[in-house]
Amino acid sequence: QVQLVESGGGLVQAGGSLRLSCAASARTIGSYGVGWFRQAPGKEREYVAGINWNGDRRYYADSVKGRFGISRDNTKNTVYLQMNSLKPEDTAIYYCAADRRGSSTSNRDLYDYWGQGTQVTVSS
Repeated sequence: QVQLVESGGGLVQAGGSLRLSCAASARTIGSYGVGWFRQAPGKEREYVAGINWNGDRRYYADSVKGRFGISRDNTKNTVYLQMNSLKPEDTAIYYCAADRRGSSTSNRDLYDYWGQGTQVTVSS
């Protein structure tokens, strides 16, 4: 069992930055792929970014390309999502999820473990 805890959310003005962290429980997630998803009120949960188990493959949704960056530090069992040039439409609860296969798929049904989420609010 892997427990994931997101942190780093908050309120920021448009154009600002935040860095989200996804910390895993004692068991290493070094072999897991990790994805970030977000869900805004009344909308489906959508894929934001993903990184494979060793970090050499990273993928981004078109809506965040060039603004967000995903990275991982397996020595700290932590995956990060750096969010720059934030827009009001980025407002959502952000979730990280772990995939035992080590991939970074955009298909949320293929993830095995999920965190509880962290709120990101971007004011205009």
